[in-house]
Amino acid sequence: MTYTLEDYLVDLHIGQWFGWSDSKNKVYANLVIHSSDAKPSESDCTNAVAALQTTWDALDYSRTRKAKYDLLNQDEMRYDDLVNNTTTWRDGIAAIKVAHPKP
Repeated sequence: MTYTLEDYLVDLHIGQWFGWSDSKNKVYANLVIHSSDAKPSESDCTNAVAALQTTWDALDYSRTRKAKYDLLNQDEMRYDDLVNNTTTWRDGIAAIKVAHPKP
């Protein structure tokens, strides 16, 4: 995902996207600002968007791990490990953590 100035304003609840399309399916969008506060400068917004992007990118390993964890049938693996005295579940989790380490 790439953050934009509009995403930043929407994340801060300063603005809201409205969109519509015409008969030729051309999509129009408009960002409406809902704040009486002083508007942030362009450099403030650019810096904030860069910070959001950095945070998003830094957590990529976490999103990837979560997707891999979801593919495991963890409850069944834990039960089978308990019954069979094995470590399949722990080994599976460890393999995912090794493949997708924290930065």
